[in-house]
Amino acid sequence: MPDSAPSTEAPALAGAPEAAEIVPHREAAEAYITRICFKIGPPKLVGLELEWLVHDRRQPELPLTPARLAAALGPHSPPALRDPLTTPPATMPNGSAVTVEPGGQVELSTRPAASLAACLADAAADSRLLDARLAHAGLSTLGAGADPHRTPTRVLDVPRYASMEAYFDRRSPSGRTMMCSTAAVQPCLDAGQPAGADSFVDRWRILHDAGPALVGMFANSPVLASGRTGWKSSRQAAWLDIDPARTAPPETAADPREAYASYAMRAPLLCIRRDDGPWSAPPGVTFADWVAGAVDTSPTYDDLAYHLSTLFPPVRASGHFEVRYLDAQPGDGWIVPTAVAWALTATATARDRAAAAVEPTAGRWGDAARAGLDDPTLARAARELAEIALDGLADQPAPIVARVAEFAERYTTRGRCPADDWEYK
Repeated sequence: MPDSAPSTEAPALAGAPEAAEIVPHREAAEAYITRICFKIGPPKLVGLELEWLVHDRRQPELPLTPARLAAALGPHSPPALRDPLTTPPATMPNGSAVTVEPGGQVELSTRPAASLAACLADAAADSRLLDARLAHAGLSTLGAGADPHRTPTRVLDVPRYASMEAYFDRRSPSGRTMMCSTAAVQPCLDAGQPAGADSFVDRWRILHDAGPALVGMFANSPVLASGRTGWKSSRQAAWLDIDPARTAPPETAADPREAYASYAMRAPLLCIRRDDGPWSAPPGVTFADWVAGAVDTSPTYDDLAYHLSTLFPPVRASGHFEVRYLDAQPGDGWIVPTAVAWALTATATARDRAAAAVEPTAGRWGDAARAGLDDPTLARAARELAEIALDGLADQPAPIVARVAEFAERYTTRGRCPADDWEYK
């Protein structure tokens, strides 16, 4: 989701343009995108962004208010909920940042960690403290991909989200659903090396190709606004129904950097930031058009960086790779998809095996969201991915391996996903 804190860090690039500098032409913009979106180097860091739906503990259908959320989060309350001129929000004790999504979903973004185990430990400790703080205020978190209790309603009244809502409303109501009623588990992984065993190209490719099988494996949102939708992942269904120019995967290419740059330049402007007045952008004007003079102002590199934050493909290149297609999971179930995504990318052997397993399911995003593992081909691919992940996790702490094995036994090996456990009426 937008405005989430980055989960990996990268040093400043030598010779990089200043943020306030005008983008002179399309080639300069594309060169900038390839440099900042793919920070090439040994894959060492792991991050995690966790989103939860937030409800009143006794009456989950009640609407949230910014004031109640701000009071509950206290010193961790982000600027969107309070005066941004006051002191910056405090990070959680283990370094995680707290943000709030348009519909009041709360997000925890870990600091970059040097290992999977360290990342999961930080996330677990900070999420427990966050949950306790919300519970003290009479609120509860729900780990599900879509809100089963409330209709999509925007809580945050900020220019970015007002413009986003208006932009998506031109196409369908699914934009509001995505903004206000969905939550995800988002593992963040370093891009990787130019070539060899840690190739960023291979890591990028397997995160996309394995996506449909993983969507089906972790589907956890069959109910939205008190009704069953007919989809195992109503969250993914919403994403599939909004602006493909900024939510579909970039085209497959030998060099993902070039494909991603082209994708970003072709995406229509979601908004143009202004000091006063609405942030609306002329319909259909792309960033390439803006650079070419289609708007009465000239874009800066800061505008380009902001535009990149309004792209929501299944895997977003933000220096590191943000895996954005996994439904939020109940309790601390987020451990499993995070460990699986890490394991499938960690070695060339794992990636090669995974690529073979998912060849029949690559690109089947819609089938995975609707059927989950009821689809036998997706179920077979998911079983193989679980086996590959467990092999790749063999050297990790025993509790992590046990959680993945338990999930596989309960769900994946039986052709089931978390959505199949819902008994909501």
